[in-house]
Order: sequence, then structure tokens, then C-alpha cells
Amino acid sequence: MRRILSKMRKLIEEQELIKNGDKIAVGVSGGKDSLLLLKALHEYKKYFNSNFELIAIAIDLSNKEMDYNPIKKYCEELNIEFYVENSNIFEIIFDIRKEKNPCSLCAKMRRGYLNNVAKKHGCNKVALGHHADDLIDTFLMSMFFEGRLYVLQPKTYLSQTDITIIRPLLFVQESEIKNESKNLPVIDNKCPQNHNSQRENAKNILNKLSEIYPESKNKIINALIHSERYHLWPEK
Repeated sequence: MRRILSKMRKLIEEQELIKNGDKIAVGVSGGKDSLLLLKALHEYKKYFNSNFELIAIAIDLSNKEMDYNPIKKYCEELNIEFYVENSNIFEIIFDIRKEKNPCSLCAKMRRGYLNNVAKKHGCNKVALGHHADDLIDTFLMSMFFEGRLYVLQPKTYLSQTDITIIRPLLFVQESEIKNESKNLPVIDNKCPQNHNSQRENAKNILNKLSEIYPESKNKIINALIHSERYHLWPEK
């Protein structure tokens, strides 16, 4: 956990992700990434004497079919307020609209719910559990499916809701999160598209590339987060 906290602290300080007086909502999906983020921010606040508030918010996409009691209990142990917002996102996407490629719309609707609930509870920032592997996956997906170069940003201000999105784990690799999340109360993902999405395909490509070139993941991450290393097409 010490290594993760060190990487997270580095990004927080470099990008000024957290300031004294912030009230931050951690978007908790029930997966290992968001729960590890919640734990890491709790540890960061304790060990680095940072003056900010922390709450956890889960958006129930299945309209009360998800059991969040293990996460509720975990938040009580950390003395963190936990809120569950029910929604019918799954019903809209899979039953009503019958989306063939549902992930993009689901993510957009989920973020909308999350940001609105965070705002309702007085938060000025929302923390998401994207990590370094997500950084690469998003870059690959932007090339393959959109024909552009794009990466997840460590900090994004949303003027419509007056909320700032932060991603404190972007320097942390998924393998590190797996090692530290074994005792966290991870709950099953009820999504019908789980492990069957374009992002999952991008992850598989990255894993195969890592088998051929073991250092490729580190090289790609370093290339993406150091703008001075960009040597792309010249501007007109």
C-alpha cells in the first residue's frame, strides 16, 4: 500500500488534485479499483494530514438488485459516509433501447447520476478509480475507434455541474491494485456486458503486447504522461 500511496501522492501534488477544504465523493462501483481508491484516499488523508472531507457514492444500475451491504459495513469501519442512488439504467439500456454497444451510454448516464448526487451532498470534486492500465486502454480505443489521440485526464472541470473530476490512481498499475485489494469487499458486477466490451478488448491487446514486450506497458505509460516526449505530426 505504501507504494500506491507514494504514486498517488506524486500525482496529487503534481496536478494539484486535492486542496484543503475540498469535499470529495468517491464513485464506488463495487469493484476493486474504486474500493482501493477509497481506501487509499482515506490513508492519504490520515498520514499526510490533509484537510478534506471524503464520502462514498454508489450508483445502483440494477434498481436495487445489487447488495451494497458489504461496502456499507466497510465504509462504517473507515468512518466514511456512504450513499446508494438507485437507478434504472440497465432497464433503459438493455430492455427499452436494446443498445448493441451499451458501454458508452451507460458510462455517460452513470457519470450524470454520480455528479448530481455528489453535488446534492455538497461535494466539489468526484474521484474515480481509473488507473494506469485504463490510461493506455483509453488511448488505444481512441485510436482504433475514433481515429484520434486521447488519454484520460487526471483532472477535469465540468462547468455544467461545477464539479471537478479527479483520477488519483493514474500512476498506479492494475497489477498493484490487485495485490492490495484482496481483503476489500468487492461485489459481483451484474452488468450483462461484463468482460465483453471494447475496453476489455483493448485490455486483451495490451496483455498480449506485454507478453511479447514485457516492458511495453511502462514505456507506453511514460510516453503518455510526459508531454516532452511527444513527437507527433507538426502543426500547420
